[in-house]
Amino acid sequence: MGKVAAQIKVMPQNPEIDLDALQERLEASLPEGAKINGFERDDVAFGLVALLPTVVVPDEAGGTEAVEEAFSGVEGVESVEVGDVGRL
Repeated sequence: MGKVAAQIKVMPQNPEIDLDALQERLEASLPEGAKINGFERDDVAFGLVALLPTVVVPDEAGGTEAVEEAFSGVEGVESVEVGDVGRL
């Protein structure tokens, strides 16, 4: 069984959110079998910065769905959107 890497765009609820703390909460919320292989930050507009974690998950049915659901439930997250996806 292979693995899938996906870059996920996580938008915070507002520009005042502590991105380091949000990053820690995202890492803690990961479902079993998933891991984060680095974070990038993207300046969106008006001081709002999106987090762009690259998540590696097993290549199973559902793909990144469990990670998307976990990230959506994290305090301070406004939205979650999957960007680039590729097999490893």
